[in-house]
Amino acid sequence: MFKFYDVEQNSDEWFQHRAGKLTSSNLGKVMANLGKAFGDPAKKYAVQIAIEQITGNPVSSSYSNEHMERGHEQEPIARMLYEQENFCDVTNGGFFESDTKFVGCSPDGLVGDDGVIEIKSVISSVHFANVKRQSFDPAYKWQFIGNLKFTERNWIDFVSYCEDFPEGKRLYTFRLNKEDYQKEFKQIDDRVDEFERLVYTTKKEILETNYVIKG
Repeated sequence: MFKFYDVEQNSDEWFQHRAGKLTSSNLGKVMANLGKAFGDPAKKYAVQIAIEQITGNPVSSSYSNEHMERGHEQEPIARMLYEQENFCDVTNGGFFESDTKFVGCSPDGLVGDDGVIEIKSVISSVHFANVKRQSFDPAYKWQFIGNLKFTERNWIDFVSYCEDFPEGKRLYTFRLNKEDYQKEFKQIDDRVDEFERLVYTTKKEILETNYVIKG
């Protein structure tokens, strides 16, 4: 079961809710090498989560790039266009937290009682590739499926937006339905259990390691 918090994304409260939890935006790191040992990205992520669980505070990060900045600027435009094309209202995605308090997600918006959206503001070549593919962007597969699972909703719309495209072609939407991803849901459950054990052992090692330099 998941609890919903109606908090503003990127606010201090939002970051605090995320601290110490595996979130769907990072699920791809955990699901990589499925069936094998965790790779370096997952191990580094385990260190971050372990530290956040120990301190109770989010690990600060100033990382940003032009793609992220474009996404923040253009997401409201894409959301409005999605609402117009689908005759619906998109409400705050907030933060969903599992009852174990180890897993969470922050979708870009909620649609009614059944749906959720994830908006990607992309460059023209990526948008064109999404349209030609007539499917979701595989780079975000586990984020989308994770959001679908963790919000416990029936569907998620992947929304690809590019302001450089001609009017009427700037938005592409592909829907993922819950019933089509039961196999992936089970894979997530199993892999998350493994990852939680990795976080536990990482946290134990951090706490037990001697940090005093002996001369």
